[in-house]
Amino acid sequence: MNLLFPITFSIPEEKIVTSIPNKTKILSNLIPGKLETYIYNNEEDYYNEYKKSYFAVTTKKGGWDCLRHYEIIANGCIPYFPNIEECPKNTLSLFPKILLYEGNFIYKNLKDKGINNLTNDDINECKLLIQELLDYLRNYLTTNKIAKYILQKTNFEYVKNILFLSSDTSPDYLRCLTLQGFKEIFGSKCHDYPKVPHIYKDGSIDYSLIYGKGITYTNLLDPILHDNNLDNNIENYIKEKYFDIIIFGSYHRGMSYYDLISSIYNPNEIILLCGEDLHKCDYDKWVNKKHYVFVREL
Repeated sequence: MNLLFPITFSIPEEKIVTSIPNKTKILSNLIPGKLETYIYNNEEDYYNEYKKSYFAVTTKKGGWDCLRHYEIIANGCIPYFPNIEECPKNTLSLFPKILLYEGNFIYKNLKDKGINNLTNDDINECKLLIQELLDYLRNYLTTNKIAKYILQKTNFEYVKNILFLSSDTSPDYLRCLTLQGFKEIFGSKCHDYPKVPHIYKDGSIDYSLIYGKGITYTNLLDPILHDNNLDNNIENYIKEKYFDIIIFGSYHRGMSYYDLISSIYNPNEIILLCGEDLHKCDYDKWVNKKHYVFVREL
């Protein structure tokens, strides 16, 4: 039985444009690594920069998977990703790499043209690829779809109650986005413990002070989707096996209650996620314990 799977970031479906925006330039001014181009302090302005561009540069960051890739596509823009062909096979394996190769080719043919010099064929070629990317993102890489991917791979498509554990509630893109997907499907029946406050619409949180200015992954859920009553007796709920499965949102950042859980739950009812950029991930250790393990930079 296969227990080890690749996983990627994802994006809330609400962030994806429903039609291709009007374009006013070929390449976005926002260039990774050039800090002087990081001029956007809120999500709307940041997204609008991509919306008005046909292409935007993206690159490997700490890891090959980067939230910027998803934000570019979600705003109807084509990622220009130099050296994507060097990405390992099992990393970004859920991402449409073939479409990125096509985007790189088109950009190299158009990069020296002005926006007003594009032919109808040029424009149509870009729009066709943008639509393919949007369709792929919506069909495979929303937070909802990645949550369903985990359930499908682990054969838990019909569970009712999930415990999603975080020892550290500070921002972690994979944990936060995947959790949002599970909450979208299960509501309060997917219980995050402890509560990850910044994914909720909470007027007391200054999202601008959070990593990445809180763009894309914060302020997503109605607070009613967290059942505060479960927090008070979480150990008893574990002992009673109230939850069908347990998900550790980042096993690198802590595994609260693991000893208790592993004494009560079957090994395959425990799912571990790794969203780290750089790591010496001892996933074989957990696979040998018969847990399901999902690794981002596999």
